[in-house]
Amino acid sequence: MTVPSPKPLLETLKGARQEKPPVWLMRQAGRYLPEYRALRAEKGGFLALALDPEAAAEITLQPIRRFGMDGAILFSDILMVPMALGQKLWFETGEGPRLAPTVTARQILDGLESQPETLQPVYATVRRVSAALDPKTTFLGFAGSPWTVATYMIAGQGSREQAEARRLAYADPGLMQALIDRIAECTIDYLGAQIGAGVEAVQLFDSWAGSLSPEQFERWVIAPTARIAAAVQGKAPVIGFPKGAGGKLPAYARETGVDALGLDETVDPAWANAVLPEGLPVQGNLDPLALIAGGETLDRAVDRILSAFPSRPHVFNLGHGIQQDTPIAHVERLLARIRG
Repeated sequence: MTVPSPKPLLETLKGARQEKPPVWLMRQAGRYLPEYRALRAEKGGFLALALDPEAAAEITLQPIRRFGMDGAILFSDILMVPMALGQKLWFETGEGPRLAPTVTARQILDGLESQPETLQPVYATVRRVSAALDPKTTFLGFAGSPWTVATYMIAGQGSREQAEARRLAYADPGLMQALIDRIAECTIDYLGAQIGAGVEAVQLFDSWAGSLSPEQFERWVIAPTARIAAAVQGKAPVIGFPKGAGGKLPAYARETGVDALGLDETVDPAWANAVLPEGLPVQGNLDPLALIAGGETLDRAVDRILSAFPSRPHVFNLGHGIQQDTPIAHVERLLARIRG
């Protein structure tokens, strides 16, 4: 069913297909925009910006002003939850996030002292953005999914193969379960507070879901995601984004209870349309590198995705975050192609 809406993105996430899919881009507020780079040069590093409600609200709104996206995504980071759980968080220039102490033993986890007050600047950002957004624009909040957040808390930084977390999950599943449970509890509170402050839908980023075996995926991805989705249900739609899940996507869709499913760029959209539950909204899944390539390459990739979902509710997005060397003209071409 095609239903025109004053908030096309929100209605799509609720299951109403739009004639033209609404669009937003993961990491749309960020380094590819000159206005972002100027503000960062003035204000300081990433974490300082994310914890400055005035700056974070401005950054959230920048791509809405420039492109008229259907969704505004909160400018923040998935590692706010570890900070609220008591880990120290900082960013090394050119290297990314660092967390300490690393959670490698039960006594370390038990020794962390929760600091929920560290999340108050995020809620202040949400209130600012909510008050400033055009009524047609859906406001998206987010959090990291427990497995992905746990990989950072255990390794103390990003890890391509997540070896430390995967080893711990096998060697001490009791400790991993305790950590996952603590992250899930904090995430439920965090998303609830974001919704209370003004976000209208939320996304769970499970960036490292693809590194797990099927049995481990069930325990560390599906189960905690289902717990969070159930807690948020009725307050705001939940988009699940288990990057790299591949053939495990149908199980994730059936068992987590998420309202919409984000597809990464490796997923064949026609396959997804065929195997996912009928009527489940999907989001995605343009390769960020196709956006950088531009031209006819971009046009063909966009058309293939659009044609893959002839009757399913669909939110157009990338299959992962926009890259910092993406030409603004290519984003403009993408939007023109989608909107006709």
